[in-house]
Amino acid sequence: MDEKIESALARLDAPLVPGCAEGMEERAGWLRAIADRLESGAGEFAVMMAREMGKPVSQGRAEAEKCAWVCRFYADHALGFLADEAIDSGRADSRVTCAPLGIVLAVMPWNFPFWQVFRFVAPALMAGNRVLLKHASNVKTCARAIEQLIQEASGRNDLLAWVDVPGSGVAELIADERVAAVTFTGSTRAGRELAANCGRHLKKPVLELGGSDPYLVLEDADVAHAAAICAQARMINNGQSCIAAKRLLVAAPVHDEFVERLWDELKAYRMGDPLDPDTRLGPMARKDLRDELHRQVVASTGPRTKVLMGGEIPDREGAWYPATLVTGVAPGMPLFDDETFGPVAAVCRVNGPSEAVGLANRSAFGLGAAVFTGDLEMGERIACKLRAGTVAINAQVVSDPRLPFGGIRDSGWGRELGREGIREFVNVKTIVREEVTDQA
Repeated sequence: MDEKIESALARLDAPLVPGCAEGMEERAGWLRAIADRLESGAGEFAVMMAREMGKPVSQGRAEAEKCAWVCRFYADHALGFLADEAIDSGRADSRVTCAPLGIVLAVMPWNFPFWQVFRFVAPALMAGNRVLLKHASNVKTCARAIEQLIQEASGRNDLLAWVDVPGSGVAELIADERVAAVTFTGSTRAGRELAANCGRHLKKPVLELGGSDPYLVLEDADVAHAAAICAQARMINNGQSCIAAKRLLVAAPVHDEFVERLWDELKAYRMGDPLDPDTRLGPMARKDLRDELHRQVVASTGPRTKVLMGGEIPDREGAWYPATLVTGVAPGMPLFDDETFGPVAAVCRVNGPSEAVGLANRSAFGLGAAVFTGDLEMGERIACKLRAGTVAINAQVVSDPRLPFGGIRDSGWGRELGREGIREFVNVKTIVREEVTDQA
């Protein structure tokens, strides 16, 4: 094993507290100090993100501030989430308690280089675990900054260690006996490979994989509101989000009005320097990702589709791709069947709620979904039918520290955030006791 990796594992391999509750007040202090540094350095971290993967600085600043939120949330609520629970089993005493697992390997992506890390790190550290971070290779400055921030804020160098290894080196990390579990955010293909490696070594994984989130706009929806939310949900982070609005399923009676309003919303997303605070659409993270997105657009173009905006690679240096609007999208096209990771809004006309639900569920993915309707009872019924980990009604799908987040099917398994997120990487231990009487 590489000397730097061995050194990182050695300093993380410290004795664990016997139960999650022990030492939690001290750990909460670390997280609050980390939150303070995230907020005070939000502008600096936003510039890092803009330079490494093209995120507009206004969104990068918001990302850093959201990381501070998740740190404070778990500092405040972890003890309640992990408190011992007494259960009446007929014995003298029965209780369920939680204990940390040890070192958790975090294999993280580039699209939200701070948030993806902290939404796991905050609960993992509060539970008493340690973190071995393998970050994406194109956000090394962010990875280094995260490691340094946590060390300086906590005064400890044994909480998180970043290792600069390629994807091909992850299998060796999983195999190491000091690694107790794994969390991964990335593509479905890579998630399958990682899960197979975890299976071989009996290490628990939590997987947050790809998505092709459907947004259903019903006949009685507030069309202006739906168009505004769908545009924002599609274009956030230059369209490079697992929970972006990727398939817009719009009822025929409001289809044309929706498309017109969506066009108006999207035209405001003009390509610009991500370091400019007024920029809403920066470049994509890499040229190969931009080229793959364009291939999906071209492969979906035909007699049934119309490219109403964008759809062409600009003649300028960099991984630029314009806001793109395509109508007439249907099953069998890459824009419908596959995950699209970029600023492309794909609209599909539907003939009522039943067809909308059927097409929404006609996907291997199951991360997020949204429904726009004036009938809230109808919205609730449809939400129950959609195969997704999160469903929003008349709102955008977002991750929130207070709510469990994750998917099903090809979008992965397990949950992050909320109570469920902190309990993924603990040993839920049952302790029972009987009274022994002296029979002499």
